[in-house]
This record gives sequence, C-alpha cells and structure tokens, in this order.
Amino acid sequence: MTPIRIVFSTIDSEEKAKTLAYQLVQENLAACVSIVSSLTSIYRWKGAIEEAKEWLMVIKTSADRIPQLFARLKELHPYEVPEIVSFPIEAAHEPYLQWVLHAGGVQGK
Repeated sequence: MTPIRIVFSTIDSEEKAKTLAYQLVQENLAACVSIVSSLTSIYRWKGAIEEAKEWLMVIKTSADRIPQLFARLKELHPYEVPEIVSFPIEAAHEPYLQWVLHAGGVQGK
C-alpha cells in the first residue's frame, strides 16, 4: 500500500470545480486535481429521483492529508451532502508517488 490517496468529489459546475481545485492545491491539501467534465448523475434525494449535470474532481493527495482535505472540502462545498470519498492506492510509479508526496507538502523518500 502506498501513502497516496485518490479522493472523488462531484460538483454542479466547472467554475466551482476549478475554484475548489485551485484552493486545494494552493493550500497544499492536494498535489493535483483533475476535473472530468459534464457527467450525468441520477440519484435519490429527499424521496425523489433526480438527474443533474456534474463535474467529477479527482483529487490526488497523501494519506496524512485526508482529515484536513475532508474538512476543507466540507467547508467549501456548496452541496448539503457532498460526495467526498477516498481510495487507497495499492501501487504507483515511484517517481509519480514521490511527486504527489512532495507537491502535497509531504516529504517523500
């Protein structure tokens, strides 16, 4: 298992996704945020089935930054219940691993 984590979060506009991405990278909570444009989400909310256009933020960070990252995303996110989920990375190309750790404010090997 590596110390890298991938965090997914969706949001309702490209502009908001970019704003959040810049803030997370600037605050050293993420090494990188990739934005996947224009997804369609179909979900149940308050008893009704809803459909919405969303943007997926794929956030690359280190395991030790997860608590701060989650707290900041909850603070900044406009949704009442934002999607914020983290996935561990089993293996990674060593130079990329070191870049994520260094760019995220963590000292690599």
